[in-house]
Amino acid sequence: MKSIFRTISIRRHSGHRTFSDTAVEDVYKFVRDRGLDHAVEREKNLRPLLSIKDLIRSEPAKSVPISVITTKKDSLRVPLRPIEFIRSFPSVFQEFLPGGIGIHPHISLTPEILNLDADEQLVYGSESYKQGLADRLLKLLMINRINKIPLEILDLLKWDLGLPQDYVETMVPEFPDYFRVIKSKLRGCSGELELVCWSNDHAVSVLEKKARTIGKGEYKKESAIAFPMKFSNGFVVDKKMKKWIDDWQKLPYISPYENALHLSATSDESDKWAAAVLHEIMNLFVSKKVEKDAILHLGEFMGLRSRFKRVLHNHPGIFYLSSKLRTHTVVLRDGYKRGMLIESNELVTSRNRYMKLMNTVKKENKAVPSSSKREDKEKVEGAVCDTNAKAENDDISGSDVENDHQGDFVDDDEDDDEVDQNQSLNRGRRNSSPRAGRRSFGNSGSRDKPQSRRNKISLKTEKKRSRMY
Repeated sequence: MKSIFRTISIRRHSGHRTFSDTAVEDVYKFVRDRGLDHAVEREKNLRPLLSIKDLIRSEPAKSVPISVITTKKDSLRVPLRPIEFIRSFPSVFQEFLPGGIGIHPHISLTPEILNLDADEQLVYGSESYKQGLADRLLKLLMINRINKIPLEILDLLKWDLGLPQDYVETMVPEFPDYFRVIKSKLRGCSGELELVCWSNDHAVSVLEKKARTIGKGEYKKESAIAFPMKFSNGFVVDKKMKKWIDDWQKLPYISPYENALHLSATSDESDKWAAAVLHEIMNLFVSKKVEKDAILHLGEFMGLRSRFKRVLHNHPGIFYLSSKLRTHTVVLRDGYKRGMLIESNELVTSRNRYMKLMNTVKKENKAVPSSSKREDKEKVEGAVCDTNAKAENDDISGSDVENDHQGDFVDDDEDDDEVDQNQSLNRGRRNSSPRAGRRSFGNSGSRDKPQSRRNKISLKTEKKRSRMY
């Protein structure tokens, strides 16, 4: 995605002003947010790595042939050749040949990753986490009063919702008053998660809670609630766009737990309600981000696919669309501050530990060869410096012998010669230091300077000898 363009136009749909894709009056270029792009990119290899980890852990032998991972490469979302991906993380995966022989190597898990996996399973099994997850699933079922969701769509959102692999068998039966799994009448659907009982206490959005807190209980239903907005650095909001946003923020806030599909899809009221639905769904995800295709699948089931696309196009100050990792990821802007997630939880902390282990190994693998190369280079430079220093000392000592013989003929200038020779020796000693040797190693022209001084001394003695004769 090279650029996304924002357009503003004035259209009359029951007297309302809207964004439009068809008539272009002003063009606004998409501006990247480095902090949010980094938040997406830092989990680049985490999801496929944990998928392979879960596959290996589910096997009775706690190991799988590399051929099994290769056949499931697409479902595991492995970005590279499986064997290359496995060997990129030696602290996570172990490669071995069963019985010392075999065509295909087998892959097992290291003790370090097994310890982190044990901590992750404790998170999934904790009562606080299961209760919070059940509350979020209950709210998802009540949004737009859909009351049921196909399991296939929940599988698409499993990573974002923080669902365990076996949530249907382990977690769902523990909350019979919230939801249950039923057979689906939809073609190709294995089942649906159905709402059992509506909860008014849970049918309150995040923005409504904040409005009640700020207003000290004076908030009334369908009053105007302004969405928190933050634009990327460099994104220009002109007067026309700012006026549209201000008018849009003053519109009544329709709860996402209400069904407002009767509103015209092109009206600003419908646009604000769809933004409220998407904003509330994004707050249910553990990392406040989700792949665009996955959220549009959910929107299609809700009958809001086109409205979701419209919201993502019209409101870059609420939702950021990142193009990292060869896909589009929707990020909730008010869920992050300076590229960091504001509200963390136990599962996010567990995933950060996995990433720390992965990144530590990468740094060590890069540091070892670079340090060895640096040591080898210093050894070579040191040897060259010693050779240059030795050669300079030999040349200087040779000039001393020559000048001693000349001293038998020159008596009146003997003191001057000794001073010049002492200065030359001092310069030679300074140039023979390791620091000076490295400078001469890096600059070929600097090696000629000591030689020019010796030539100057020899020429001076020749002149004296010619005067004598």
